[in-house]
Amino acid sequence: MNQLIIATRKSALALWQSEHIAQILKNKHNIDVILEGFKTKGDILLDSPLAKIGGKGLFTKELEESMLRNEAHLAVHSLKDVPSFFPKGLVLAAVSKREKSNDTMLSQKYENFLSLPKGAKIGTTSLRRKMQLLLLRPDLEIISLRGNVNSRIEKLKKGDFDAIILALAGIKRLGLDKEVNFIYEFSKDELIPAASQGALGIESVEDVKILNLLKCLNDENTVIETTIEREFIATLEGGCQVPIGINAELNEDIICIRAILGLPDGSEILKDKRIIKKNEFKGFGEILAKEFINKGAKELLKKAEGMI
Repeated sequence: MNQLIIATRKSALALWQSEHIAQILKNKHNIDVILEGFKTKGDILLDSPLAKIGGKGLFTKELEESMLRNEAHLAVHSLKDVPSFFPKGLVLAAVSKREKSNDTMLSQKYENFLSLPKGAKIGTTSLRRKMQLLLLRPDLEIISLRGNVNSRIEKLKKGDFDAIILALAGIKRLGLDKEVNFIYEFSKDELIPAASQGALGIESVEDVKILNLLKCLNDENTVIETTIEREFIATLEGGCQVPIGINAELNEDIICIRAILGLPDGSEILKDKRIIKKNEFKGFGEILAKEFINKGAKELLKKAEGMI
């Protein structure tokens, strides 16, 4: 093959991610890599929270259909947007090196989370973030905030919010840290990130030649971490329609795993933190999820769905 076509969304972050992967492939294989832009339903339907209109799969469907029509060979996603199961003919071909997975608070007036005034207006569309923010500060007013990273920051600058919550990875990749006055990085004990946050997932057609070209993108540590996280989500059968946080952090031969789920208002939760050895990672996401299920996770998530 002498050319690869990447199907991509047209947002600044999606284009950065696709161009980043394209450059690696060009350097490694000395082939042409071109980007084909698509608008997804997730980019168009901005008036409703994702949990109400079908979840994060709305960001991948059009790109997947373009690959199945042979209009593109691969797509680069924020892995946290990628459902656990793939359409026939498509596979998760690689998971590239992860950026920091923490959540951040951006504000024009307030230096950190504790300095927010009582009743501060916080923008986020994530039920996971809402649940954990209200656990920390029940006094906050959490308001749904959709749109790409740049448009969210513009709303903050206009004064619509006292602060907004975004993934640190997107801020770093787009170099947006100078766009606002204050950025506060949450520890993972404060806000447990979403499964696969900060990682890029490369989805492709199930073709041996293409899969061989994409192997070079895999990062072993990120694959281990996100395997645990995605197993946990898949076993619970949970997407962004319910509040779930799960993060695995590999440091040398030790993996620290944090998990949380519950109701969007933070009134009921299940939470755990585990330390395992690196060689124990296979199947651990499923094991942990089953422990949560034994403690009533399924019933709690069903109750959460009813509140949305």
